[in-house]
Amino acid sequence: MISNSSLDLPLQRLAELLLQRQQRLVTAESCTGGMVAALCTDLAGSSQWFECGFVTYSNAAKARDLGVPDDTLDTHGAVSEETVKAMVAGAARYGDVAVAVSGIAGPGGAVPGKPVGTVWIAWGNEHEQMAVCHQFEGDRAAVREQTCVNALQHLTDYLDK
Repeated sequence: MISNSSLDLPLQRLAELLLQRQQRLVTAESCTGGMVAALCTDLAGSSQWFECGFVTYSNAAKARDLGVPDDTLDTHGAVSEETVKAMVAGAARYGDVAVAVSGIAGPGGAVPGKPVGTVWIAWGNEHEQMAVCHQFEGDRAAVREQTCVNALQHLTDYLDK
């Protein structure tokens, strides 16, 4: 599990930014299974800026709960820029900003062009989404931890501009 002490400062900065902007965060997670939301809510006072989190592990959940179009999932797959951006747009309907993650944490699940460790992270709001693909190293736990840390950092950088 991720050491909270390694995230104390980045999470505190994220909280400050959300509070300053009077915005609420929504998370949309696949490969991390709710870990990003858990890290956020581990911080005392997070009820002032954290709205809710979605764990949409299956494609059906991504479509049903976040409104990811079936054709996006069919054409690009769950682990894609298009899907995580749609996840952010769908999640942000419930708050002001969102962060989304979808990837292959392993040890199985790799497909041609998407090896274990491939993770797409997106952040933004209902109208503007940015995304980046990471290729993380290590076992399942390491991939998930790196995903959480990077997702929170990308969101903080976005809000801090």
